[in-house]
Amino acid sequence: MKSITINGSQRESVGKVATKALRNAGKVPCVLYGGDNPLHFSAEELSFSKLVYTPNAHTVVIALEDGSTHNAILQDIQFHPVSDKILHIDFYRLFDDKEVTMDIPVAIKGNAPGVLAGGVLRLNKRKLKVKALPKHLPDFIDADISELEIGNKLYVTAVANENYKLLHPDNTVVCQVRISRAAMKAAQEAAKAEKQG
Repeated sequence: MKSITINGSQRESVGKVATKALRNAGKVPCVLYGGDNPLHFSAEELSFSKLVYTPNAHTVVIALEDGSTHNAILQDIQFHPVSDKILHIDFYRLFDDKEVTMDIPVAIKGNAPGVLAGGVLRLNKRKLKVKALPKHLPDFIDADISELEIGNKLYVTAVANENYKLLHPDNTVVCQVRISRAAMKAAQEAAKAEKQG
């Protein structure tokens, strides 16, 4: 999985006043959980754009001023309700031998015969929740639709992989090919004409 480096500086004081001062300076207060003690740090708001405003999933390397680096994943993010500015980010530390849970984007592969026949592909799940060791976290989960006819569904079991666990019930639909509204209307009109004829 691709990784993004975020350069941060450790925070000494974590009260409301210090937090407000950080935000005014264009920085985002962050906390890294998962170690012995939570690590409080801050980083420039701009350094999160590749992590937050993307459909892709990434791990993070947090590089602090003291030279230490920490591998992590984004766990939670809070936005300002009006301005949409990032208010706070929680990270979770990665350990090579500890499984983590992460939302991974679904990538559609192939051409569905049902779409070529006039159906419409509907993506029910843009992301799937996965549990895996950090080294097994995929960038994408490939959903092969080359067998889907109109009315067919691709279930989560079809995208399973031994490297990670999918945290969804087996009957979860990833995507499906449905009859298009235009085709449905045409079929209804044809049936109506047949009755009248």
